[in-house]
Amino acid sequence: MITKLLIANRGEIACRIIRTARKLGVATVAVYSDADAKALHVRQADESVHIGPSPAAESYLVGAKIIAAAKQTGADAIHPGYGFLSENADFAQAVIDAGLIWVGPKPASIRAMGLKDAAKTLMMAAGVPVTPGYLGADQSVERLTKEAEAIGYPVLIKAVAGGGGKGMRKVDAPADFAASLESCRREAKASFGNDEVLLEKWITSPRHIEVQVFGDAHGNVVHLFERDCSLQRRHQKVIEEAPAPGMDAATREAICAAAVRAAKAVDYEGAGTIEFIADGSAGEDGGSGLRADRIFFMEMNTRLQVEHPVTEEITGVDLVEWQLRVASGEPLPLAQEELSINGHAIEARLYAEDPAKGFLPSTGRLERFHIPKDERVDTGVEEGATVSPFYDPMIAKIISWAPDRDRSIRDLKKVLDGTAVWPVKSNAGFLYRLLEDAEFLEGAMTTGLIAARGDDLIPDTQPTREMLETAALHLQREYLGVEQAALTGFRLNAETKKSVLLATESGPVEARIPDDWFDGVWSSAATPTMALVSAKGVAFALGQHNPHGEGQASAADGAIIAPMPGKVIAVDVSEGQAVTAGQRLLVLEAMKMEHALTAPFDGVVEGLSVSAGGQVQVEALLCTVVPQ
Repeated sequence: MITKLLIANRGEIACRIIRTARKLGVATVAVYSDADAKALHVRQADESVHIGPSPAAESYLVGAKIIAAAKQTGADAIHPGYGFLSENADFAQAVIDAGLIWVGPKPASIRAMGLKDAAKTLMMAAGVPVTPGYLGADQSVERLTKEAEAIGYPVLIKAVAGGGGKGMRKVDAPADFAASLESCRREAKASFGNDEVLLEKWITSPRHIEVQVFGDAHGNVVHLFERDCSLQRRHQKVIEEAPAPGMDAATREAICAAAVRAAKAVDYEGAGTIEFIADGSAGEDGGSGLRADRIFFMEMNTRLQVEHPVTEEITGVDLVEWQLRVASGEPLPLAQEELSINGHAIEARLYAEDPAKGFLPSTGRLERFHIPKDERVDTGVEEGATVSPFYDPMIAKIISWAPDRDRSIRDLKKVLDGTAVWPVKSNAGFLYRLLEDAEFLEGAMTTGLIAARGDDLIPDTQPTREMLETAALHLQREYLGVEQAALTGFRLNAETKKSVLLATESGPVEARIPDDWFDGVWSSAATPTMALVSAKGVAFALGQHNPHGEGQASAADGAIIAPMPGKVIAVDVSEGQAVTAGQRLLVLEAMKMEHALTAPFDGVVEGLSVSAGGQVQVEALLCTVVPQ
């Protein structure tokens, strides 16, 4: 067995690998960039090595630095995780040439499946069904145009070296073909350094079905059944599940057998995934759904997949453990007849992104990061961590398992309902709505579902009445009697209030103070004077509106503290300046409003640590007013 493992990755997958390595008694080495110096995977590993600046091209993608780190720490193996260098055959070979164990398939297998046209040719020879199309070497516009007409529109243009939806275009009519081809080639050249393409018949109602395969160095290859990954946004998977809804025993046997043939055709070792596209449209007999004669090979991913946990949950197999054992030269722990499906599992990918703004990545400090632990959660961050702009914005995977699909969906919705991420935006509310979609609930979804639904899946950008009233009650109960100069509000001996004016991003809103909490709305403290309320995965921070735009956030000792994350737009004092009680010190812009912070008493400003234009985090010490 491997004794010390270097993990050439970061975030969630690095933490996932560390968990299994620790179980097996294998020491771990993390690598990290400048941005990840304090990351969770670095702290969880037994050792860590700094490998460069924050951009991946200068750190995680520099194979020589990673191999040097392994040598430096005495690691005897490298696990690439997924992404980065995981499917780079040259890096795999360099690891082997350095005398280290490569936890992955042989470089020749990676190369064989790396180009889509060559892989399809290989699969056809192995008796694996492929999508009708053109794979030829003649890449002239004239030949490709002629082949597209022979296939019949709509057709799909795909970069032979593509992935992640790049270098891919659907063409609906002959008049659009030339422009789409040029655009596809340009994108493929920029992304992969290769502008060659192939053509495929467009599947009208496509479902994305993939099969987990595993091979060892002793000639054994097994499958661990299928996953349905049809819920995709811009060709990126969002929700995955296993087994695939609507898959009958005969179709499962056919597709899984084809996947095993595909893996054997490239002498495969380790974890891999054979991806298929299924035509879910009505057939000649009027029926629809998954049928063996309408499922076609797309490509092979020669690595562990992001969605591997759903396979683990239904089979009881630790796929990372299998990777480490196979890489150590052991045979597969189980034979095909010993593997079976138990229950149903669904995975939702939680991203730091803003659905209301076109799913733009959202970065910053996770002041609040709460996911109920009712189900499995794989993550590489924790509350207080910073989401960096340098890497993929996925911050967690939430995986539910239940004896049947309906209960698995219900359990996953329950976890998403209680998830609160703030002030960083997340797609938790979007995922919740997706799980409520009728087509998904029927198990009849296609890869076009999310695009077809459009804005219907985007959560509301304003808090509901119940959320506003929950915030009002939270503030009343938690902060009754807290004195804050220049703020109206909850004070001892004051008349009991029936409502409160709350500050929201769209302006002040009056909210009734209810007698009790609302079911399905979660509330906690966001800052000392702000309630964080969430429901169905959407979180809002709500504080009491300040009609004068002034206030002070200070401790009894005169420390002026940021009441929330924001931007300093004005600093009115300087170090050593004498101030009087109530005098404005600086102005913070947050939640699209200005908040003036004032002196709590007469004194002198000391320790001024901010300037106009700077960003501050919640409870950051801005300055201190020392009594005269």
